[in-house]
Amino acid sequence: MKFSESIKFPSLTTKSITVSHLYPTRKTMSSSLYFLIFFLVHIFMASSSAELQHGFYKQTCPNAESIVKKVLRNAMVKELRVSASVMRLQFHDCFVNGCDASLLLDDTPTMLGEKLSLSNINSLRSYEIIDEIKEELEKHCPNVVSCADIIIMASRDAVVLSGGPNWEVKLGREDSLIARQEDSDKIMPSPRANATYLIDLFAKFNLSVKDLVALSGSHSIGNGRCFSIMFRLYNQSGSGKPDPELESGYKSKLNKLCPIGGDEEVIGDLDATPHYFDNQYFKDLVSGKGFLNSDQSLYSAGEPTRKYVKMFSEDEDEFYRAFVEGMVKMGDLQSGKAGEIRKKCRVVNPWRISGNGFWFAN
Repeated sequence: MKFSESIKFPSLTTKSITVSHLYPTRKTMSSSLYFLIFFLVHIFMASSSAELQHGFYKQTCPNAESIVKKVLRNAMVKELRVSASVMRLQFHDCFVNGCDASLLLDDTPTMLGEKLSLSNINSLRSYEIIDEIKEELEKHCPNVVSCADIIIMASRDAVVLSGGPNWEVKLGREDSLIARQEDSDKIMPSPRANATYLIDLFAKFNLSVKDLVALSGSHSIGNGRCFSIMFRLYNQSGSGKPDPELESGYKSKLNKLCPIGGDEEVIGDLDATPHYFDNQYFKDLVSGKGFLNSDQSLYSAGEPTRKYVKMFSEDEDEFYRAFVEGMVKMGDLQSGKAGEIRKKCRVVNPWRISGNGFWFAN
């Protein structure tokens, strides 16, 4: 098919345009330039449909992973809490239409994105770290590494730099062209969620009960807000009483941290070792010291989640193995929709090349 033929391509924001509007005909361009453009367009088309793979950037950006890790390490030197914040980005991105960096898109006059969704507003943070990583990668390998892959790499490195397991990530994702707040609101669970709800949610993504419990171990590092536990402390299930599963000494500690009428933005540790990725989180759940209701429910609700909480509390290596397996499976979640490699993670490009065509977005 000749480039001078009129073929319409889909556009998300503007009218469709034709290839003849983008390229001059053969009569007005040299044959060498014609074939160069033809070759480049098809290379981009092929890359968009490529399967995720290890070493995806080995040829195009060989230092990509080391750059991601270096920027994240420098950020953690300034604030250790960054590790947990960055790791959470993978969960909140991948569960909403797959791992496509839709989470990172800022709102526009015509698009209400995911950042202000119920589970993300006043909760997710460290977007600027991803910006810093992307900026550094663009210096070395412009228009090569996707923001979606950056989230996956940085999430892995956050675990490693906190003393947790290492693993090889599969890469080759494209960035989404749009984000929708309602998509996040429909999927992401609240801190009030119980084990039954979480089991059903994870099953929708072909993630097992073991995956659920292991991935909940991401709360081995980081903090939570008083806002997320006020109901547990003072009105569990509308009873006007505290959650009976809370260990008495731990409950007293939380009462002091989060008093009635106090500042609900105050943060507390998610486990007793909030800066170290270990199995202390599961030990805390066994002893009734889980910070979030959604965490403690994994033990207090009984089987089938309790057996894995006990297993991981007794065997850290088994927790590590299961966590890595769960992260890899979560990272495989894809929407199957056309995407791009964003120049900046917060906005879509003003131009696009993807497996579904070539068009401008204004």
